Amino acid sequence: MKSGKTLLVKHAEMLVTMDETRREMRDAGLYIEDNRIVAVGPSATLPDTADEVLDLAGHLVIPGLINTHHHMYQSLTRALPAAQNAELFGWLTNLYKVWAHLTPEMIEVSTLSAMAELLLSGCTTSSDHLYLYPNGSRLDDSIVAAQRIGMRFHASRGSMSVGQSAGGLPPDALVEREADILRDTQRLIETWHDAQRYAMLRVVVAPCSPFSVSRDLMRESAALARHYGVSLHTHLAENVNDIAYSREKFGMTPAEYVQDLDWVGRDVWHAHCVQLDEPGIHLFARTGTGVAHCPCSNMRLASGIAPVRRMRLAGVPVGLGVDGSASNDGAQMVGEMRQALLLQRVGFGPDAMTAREALEIATLGGAQVLNRDDIGALAPGMAADFVAFDLRQLSFAGALHDPVAALVFCAPSQVAYSVINGQVVVREGVLATLELAPVIERHNHLAQSLYQASH
Repeated sequence: MKSGKTLLVKHAEMLVTMDETRREMRDAGLYIEDNRIVAVGPSATLPDTADEVLDLAGHLVIPGLINTHHHMYQSLTRALPAAQNAELFGWLTNLYKVWAHLTPEMIEVSTLSAMAELLLSGCTTSSDHLYLYPNGSRLDDSIVAAQRIGMRFHASRGSMSVGQSAGGLPPDALVEREADILRDTQRLIETWHDAQRYAMLRVVVAPCSPFSVSRDLMRESAALARHYGVSLHTHLAENVNDIAYSREKFGMTPAEYVQDLDWVGRDVWHAHCVQLDEPGIHLFARTGTGVAHCPCSNMRLASGIAPVRRMRLAGVPVGLGVDGSASNDGAQMVGEMRQALLLQRVGFGPDAMTAREALEIATLGGAQVLNRDDIGALAPGMAADFVAFDLRQLSFAGALHDPVAALVFCAPSQVAYSVINGQVVVREGVLATLELAPVIERHNHLAQSLYQASH
């Protein structure tokens, strides 16, 4: 980005840096050149002018939130009757037959819808785990949508190769040949992956789960990822049935399974880990292996309460994820922060997580899990990703003595402003990069046709 454009943010009611100082400053702001932050501090210490000036009096400014696990296509299948009251394996079995009718247009439109929902709730960077490709669908369909809407994106090339006939969970019609998976993954990395600082698009190697891929594919995927220097992602230890499957098929716990396959390290993160045991926690801490915590989904599917407090005390990198919109039925990042705090307290006591710890997981924690050091904090040299919430809303009334706690404890709020890579993506609560109404209309039409095709 070489435009030389400058952006000045000033007079924020409170600005939270989330850098190593964890400063919380009144009447503060940012000075941005192109796509990076140049200065952070009290408004009086910043330059007087810029190409664009945002006066954010009455607003809370924080780093953009980071979503570390999602299945955006699932926003087409929210609250389906057959999947409303099932645990993970039953839920998947009922939905696979619906997802078999997905099309490339459905992937693109559902990605736009999911990203719009994330953006309006304060998310500026998101991963997405697309692991099935029926009817000509490709990960490229999601990537094109991300570029159109302006979200910083980690596109995960998921895969399933072990169908029901081979002892896996998915139907045979939804699995791919492993040679084809590896070939397409290599194509995607070579075509789309950007390893540079401030990258807007990175590609992740992401076989779906222990119950849908082979050990050979896991090993070859790890080798491919490390050859190209990209990250690895999968599901792990999501519920008790997941544990039982791992013990029956592999004679190992999930943690032993990933250790055996060399799926640990700072370039690896696993979704859920609700049932990760103590040796697994210490393995992840020792190796820097990350976890995407998805509280709403874990509650929806009755998977349990992930031991996030124990993980963090041990030194495991933990980020926040909304998970798929068929197991969360929403993608509201502030709401996910709130649920993370409340669920830890239900499981482990009133001091199990504070509001500021929840914010840390959703910002710095997410950056660490995605193996990035250029997002997640507001400091000179960091990417120009921030969001602002209007504290004058009814939901914050009576809580302005502590705006940070208000954001997490009070009813989930939508952003007033979102800036990604130096570009204003949400302005005064309205998405600036996309006309949303036609997308919603098309999304609903496609969702209805998808439901009808499977019934």
